[in-house]
Amino acid sequence: MIKIYDTLQGKKVDLIPIEKNIVKMYVCGPTVYNLVHFGNARPAITFDSFRRYLEYRGFNVILVQNFTDVDDKIINKANELKVSQREISERYINEYWKDSASIGIRPANFYPKTTDYLKKIVVFIEKLIESGHAYESEGDVYFKVSSFDNYGELSHRKIEDMIAGARIAPGEKKKSPEDFTLWKAAKEGEPYWESPWGNGRPGWHIECSVMSTEILGDSFDIHAGGSDLIFPHHENEKAQSECKTGSTFSKYWMHNGMLQFSGEKMSKSIGNFITIKEAVQKYGKDASRLFLFSKHYRSPIDYSEDILAETKKGVDRARKILDNFKNGMSKEEEFLVRDEWANSQIDEFKKSLDDDFNTPKAVSIIFKLIKEIEKEDRKRALLAHDLIVNEFGPVLGIFDAEIERNEFKPDSIINALLDIRKEYKKEKKYKEADEIRDLLNNSGIQIMDSPEGTTFSY
Repeated sequence: MIKIYDTLQGKKVDLIPIEKNIVKMYVCGPTVYNLVHFGNARPAITFDSFRRYLEYRGFNVILVQNFTDVDDKIINKANELKVSQREISERYINEYWKDSASIGIRPANFYPKTTDYLKKIVVFIEKLIESGHAYESEGDVYFKVSSFDNYGELSHRKIEDMIAGARIAPGEKKKSPEDFTLWKAAKEGEPYWESPWGNGRPGWHIECSVMSTEILGDSFDIHAGGSDLIFPHHENEKAQSECKTGSTFSKYWMHNGMLQFSGEKMSKSIGNFITIKEAVQKYGKDASRLFLFSKHYRSPIDYSEDILAETKKGVDRARKILDNFKNGMSKEEEFLVRDEWANSQIDEFKKSLDDDFNTPKAVSIIFKLIKEIEKEDRKRALLAHDLIVNEFGPVLGIFDAEIERNEFKPDSIINALLDIRKEYKKEKKYKEADEIRDLLNNSGIQIMDSPEGTTFSY
């Protein structure tokens, strides 16, 4: 049985999906106003590998990761460069595709963008107003926190304490200081959309509630992200979603610890960050991923160039051992039947990751097997090589040489998305297929369908 730490319950629990053998998972994605930094990569890499492990254990995983493509930071960047908000967001969505593939993050099933769900966001807010959980005030709309009895249970905070420390900032028109924004009235020089309350744009929290429930349903299995999102973002998502649907929003909540730089959270706003692009160029994909896996995902980890450099040395040495061994294998040796010893290694690997995704233990097993390859026992060396390359490495997204050694080409991720689109069309899920087409078109990738098949250009 796989156990995960559920933030809501504050303990490890058995992972029992709502639907048998299907795990529906939503991971908060980036606000696209700049290159994604290495700290942003931690949740993406962590839950990419967690998804891989679930699939390895026989689950079908439906993964959604959003793009926040309308936000104060995006607007400020657009104004600074004298271009449109859309141009900024699409530019950095394109960069995200490249960076995520270069560091070995497999494509999610869906990548919704806020601006594609604005009509549904308005409907969601209207229903909250109708049920008494939200109110309009001079063009703004706020969620009424006092209307939700369970507010604070995710972050384990008491509402009285939050009220005591809250205040109404100048320009805000809310009734109570703990209430939060669902819709912002338009300001001069900002992009806006029509709504029953006047021109404006959505607040941050409402976006994820709408995109997740529209794609995964009112209730799904896992909501994941960085621990910095527990409050207020995930707390607010949970409150407004459960008030709107009357159902449990997410059955489980998983949060990774922060990547820290000199004791502070790595952040673009502070300026203490290294981009994914820089990390991969300097240390490589495998070393970057293994650096993050060296600590349990819920623990904070300090960015260290020295440790990353040492990790790269270990990866280079391991890769050399694997390559040299493979080059010396005969065709017959590639089909060796696994014995009791090999099965015991698989059991140990599963046991480590079944226990709240304990990657440090799993990594130690892989490097223990690399040592076996250097020993004189040929059969055991063959089995060790097989386990690393065909079982354990793919789960953690490491030692897949083609991505590591060649310059990334975006064709691979585009083809992966087109394969998903093809399956949707076979299943007559035309709405989902069109969303992938629109996503690619909006990213500057032109899709051409014909009787012979689908081609693309960019």
